[in-house]
Amino acid sequence: MTAPALVALAHGSKDPRSAATVQDLCARVASMRPDLRIEPAFLDHCDPSPTAVFERLVADGYDEIVVVPLLLTSAYHARVDVPAVVNDAAAKHPGLRIRLSDVLGDDVLLDVLDRRLRTALKRARATEIDALVLAAAGSSDPLANASVSRLARLWGTRHKLPAMAAFASAAPPASGEAVRAFRRQGRRHVAVGSYFIAPGFLPERADELALEAGAIAVAEPLGADPEVAWLVLTRYTVAAVELVPLPA
Repeated sequence: MTAPALVALAHGSKDPRSAATVQDLCARVASMRPDLRIEPAFLDHCDPSPTAVFERLVADGYDEIVVVPLLLTSAYHARVDVPAVVNDAAAKHPGLRIRLSDVLGDDVLLDVLDRRLRTALKRARATEIDALVLAAAGSSDPLANASVSRLARLWGTRHKLPAMAAFASAAPPASGEAVRAFRRQGRRHVAVGSYFIAPGFLPERADELALEAGAIAVAEPLGADPEVAWLVLTRYTVAAVELVPLPA
């Protein structure tokens, strides 16, 4: 029996590095599970659209699909846009069984944040940190922002350092404001982690503001890290189980 197809659904960006990162991530997932049909799709700015991907998979004979949102919080896109896409596909293709997984936000991503930050510190030739800022997209949904703040606290606890979340849109503080807040406390070695999947306007703006405020190093987004790929597969597997028919 053919395994359900995996659609990795990203938000999309006008920055070509974003789509390239998603393609790289899908390739890494495929290297871990070569038996799976894995397709990237984008809500906006990039091709292919989820509608085009669903139609192609159905035409190729797939009647079961798992959609894994490449999103880090359960904000508007995860709560509204992605379910709307899935519901639309189910309505257009009555024989299609489709399941939506949870978003990727998870404590295991702290390991990826550490690796990215170590690379940034090495590049900046920085040897000391006295505070951490976790830069994320931000949302009008306070629960989504709270999940980022919780992860920032866990990250700080891991390294026995003060830490706070910062947001590139919709909520304070911005990354520059967070860095300045720590500097006002006398902390001069503030490092910034990037809680984004891929490069784009928001992570780039967060980087610029943090560096202008005096951050000693700013890490790159999570990208096509093996841990992120593993998390995609984990989300896929949990959702795919829901497609297994139960005995009568």
